Order: sequence, then C-alpha cells, then structure tokens
Amino acid sequence: MRWLERAARVHPQRGALWLGEQPHLNYVQLAERAARLAGHLRDDLGLQPGERVAVFMSNQPSYLEALYGALWAGLAVVPINAKLHPREVAFILGDAAASVLFVSDDLADPLRALGDELPPLREWLTTGQPGHAAALAAAPWPLEPSAPDDLAWLFYTSGTTGRPKGVMQTQRNLQAMTAGYFMDVDDVSCDDAIVYAAPMSHGAGMYNFPFLARAARHVVPASGGFDPAELVALARSLGRLCLFAAPTMVKRLVDHIEASGAPCDGFKTIVYGGGPMYGADIQRALAVMGRRFVQIYGQGESPMTITALSREHLADAAHPRHAERIASVGVAHSLVEVRVAGSDGATLPEGETGEVLVRGDTVMAGYWRNPEASAATLRDGWLWTGDLGAMDGDGFLTLKDRSKDVIISGGSNIYPREVEEALLRHPGVREVSVVGQADAEWGEIVVAFVVGDGLSAAALDATCLEHIARFKRPKRYRFVDSLPKNNYGKVLKTALREMLNQGERPC
Repeated sequence: MRWLERAARVHPQRGALWLGEQPHLNYVQLAERAARLAGHLRDDLGLQPGERVAVFMSNQPSYLEALYGALWAGLAVVPINAKLHPREVAFILGDAAASVLFVSDDLADPLRALGDELPPLREWLTTGQPGHAAALAAAPWPLEPSAPDDLAWLFYTSGTTGRPKGVMQTQRNLQAMTAGYFMDVDDVSCDDAIVYAAPMSHGAGMYNFPFLARAARHVVPASGGFDPAELVALARSLGRLCLFAAPTMVKRLVDHIEASGAPCDGFKTIVYGGGPMYGADIQRALAVMGRRFVQIYGQGESPMTITALSREHLADAAHPRHAERIASVGVAHSLVEVRVAGSDGATLPEGETGEVLVRGDTVMAGYWRNPEASAATLRDGWLWTGDLGAMDGDGFLTLKDRSKDVIISGGSNIYPREVEEALLRHPGVREVSVVGQADAEWGEIVVAFVVGDGLSAAALDATCLEHIARFKRPKRYRFVDSLPKNNYGKVLKTALREMLNQGERPC
C-alpha cells in the first residue's frame, strides 16, 4: 500500500496528524517515522514479510506511526482492543504468533504482570520508553512492495460468544474497502479531517485509509476518546470534521448539541454503524444536525463494506417508504453482491427473512489458522454473515438480528430488534435490549432490559400492543440503570443472558 509514500512525495508539507487542535506531524515527517520503524523491524530485528506485529495501544498519534511502520515493512498488523483483559491480549498474541508488540505506556504494566503467561516476543516497543525512541532513530527502510493477496490486517473478532477468531484481511480487502468509502459513503478532500473518537483498533481506525489516500488530516482527540464537547470544539477549530461512531455515540453527541445549542457546521460527515440505530434516534439526529449522516453495515469479515444508507436516502423524507428505509441498513456497496438466503443457500423472495450473504473483493481471505471455521463461513465464494435480514424490492436490506439472537417462542420466531423498536416508542424509554430466556412451556420467552424513568410493565405492554403482535411482547421486564456494553458501544447480550441464568429474576 503506497499511499503514505505518495502523500509524502506529492504533499510533503501538508499537515498529516493532529493531537487535539495542535498540528503534530506533516506527511513527510509521518512517512519518515514509519520508514524508520520499518527499518527497526526489518533490519534490526530481522522480521520477514508477512510476520505479525501487534498494536495494543490507546488512541494516540503513535498508533498511526506503528500501523504505517508495520505496513511499510511488508508486515501484517494485529490491532488489539485497548479495553481487553491482559489474558485476552495474551491469547491473541499467542494465536497470531506475533513477533513484536507496540504497546502504549498506560497498558504495558498490567500486561507485563502476566509474566510467564505471555507468549514469547522478539521485542516490546512501549511508547515513551527508550526502546521506542531508539526504533524511531533506526535507518529508514525502503518501502516494501506488496501483492494484492498479502495479509495486511489480522483482526480478532470480539469473542463475546467464545474465543475470538483472527480475520485475515488482505491488501486487496483494504483497497476495496477504501474504494467503497469513496463510492458509497463520502468523497474526501485534502481539507477534510477524520477524528478518531472511537477505538482505532476497530472501524474508526480502518477509516484512516481513505483519508490517507487523499492526504487529508488525521486528528486524535486530546482526551484519546469520545467526548461530545471536545468534538464540537474540534469541529469549530479544524472544520470539515468526519468521524465514525457507534449509534450510542451519535445519540450522546446529538443530546449535547441540542442541550447546549452549540453550532454543528464544522462537522462534515458522521458515519454510524456497529449496532442498530433506531428510527426515532436518526430522525432526531437529522433534525438537530442536518444532512451529515451516513449509515454503514459491515463486519470484520467484510470490513465496513456490506451496505450503506446514503445521506440522500436518509434525508428523502418525501419518499413513501422513508420510515422503512431509515430503519434499514441501505443498499449493497458498489463492489459487493448482497443477497438473503435460506439455510440451503437459495435466494429468498423479497421481504422474507434469511441469512445475509456477501461476495466481493472486500470479503476476508478466511480465519487465521482455522480452516474449519473458514469453511463454515465461506461457502461457494459467499460469506455467510450470521446476520438475519430481509431485502425489499428496491434493494434495501433491513436487519432483523444475529441468527443466534433470534428468540423462538412457542414455535414462532421473534426478532429482538422489532420488539426493541416498539418499546423505544414509549417516551420514558432511553435504552432497551431484548433477549430470550429458556422456558419449560414456551421453549423461550422474551425478556426486555429497559433503561428509563417512571416505567411500568403495564405501560410498556400497552406500547407494544400498539405496534407489534401480542405474541412478540416481552413476558418479563427488567428495569436497570444501564446496559452492559463493550468499548465500542455495542450492547453485550451475552452479559444480559448471564444475568438471567444466574437467577437474577426480572420483573
């Protein structure tokens, strides 16, 4: 991937990296630091093309330096979620057979405390420590040529239902993802700025590539994370701010702007995904912030690139099916094929629910050292996503749920998202998540975990009965102060099920 080298040659003095509102590096400086890190990895340590370099860091400018240094050297990056437990990190390091670890100084000590539980590594490079500074002083390495099918990015799935699997993303996958951003999400100019308010180990970090390809600006918030007031200040100071955010982050940003009356003209594009954005929430976001939103649907196995719901479709309130469209995840990305199929792989008629299948150059090469899982997920050239959805006659895909989350009660399939959408129509409900609980009579029953004020089971039942069939309404409610979430804002339904299995009985 030659984008950084090209940016440094063509736009050497253009600002590349900001820490908060302060310029940090221009493109020639960023490329030089990447080349020196590559020199340390290849020349000093003797790593060979294709070896894995893990990056376990909180959001900071050094993250992009480590990422580009490994790719410059022809190595594969293993981004690791900064919120993981040290033992989870140790598993990934061992499974990936990582040779080197870049780690931020705030995360190093808990990991080192594992001692012999950690797999052997050639070297730890800890930010702020002498070893990291010495690596940045190494002789620069010439850009290593890469082939389209070379492994570039080894992304480990969240592991919320078991041991995480390493998703093998190639140079071709990342290039197709980047092209898909320009074609279906947003164009990028050199004046644009992407801010990394969500974890750089996940989708927000992957979106660096479209902005790198256009030699645009990269901004790491001074806080290192998501803070609505900080984002508003950055938008005002830097302008043309773009970001990727989970729906919960979008909601918090909209809440802040509406409550504070802060201007939002410094925001250019907010891409949301990673979980369901309910219809009422996106309508409110559009009312408060205007046509700045694009929705994407993807997964690690086809990163950020299954479908997109454009700002034009979101804003087309005059369309007779606008309500259905904004509740969908949009239409297939230009570089993939998407269809809905039954268990036999046959495409289902319009409107019928089945598993979402994807084919194209964005789809992973397979799971790392896991041929059985690869064969189960990649069949006849199609990625079986594990997500359930239905396609309408215009090509808009509406997700129902993960296949494992479907509740089968009394022989009928109930999709949690449909129940959640109904409950969110009650004005007192702030958040809700619906799961199934084993039941001797029904097989499973519907249980709703609800965050809100002044709520009762009777009032929520009445709301459900106004919008969905009686058999779909929850049999039980659990009123909680908050929902368990991962650091990307996705509700952890496994944690909710564990609460039920441990005998914490809902209302």
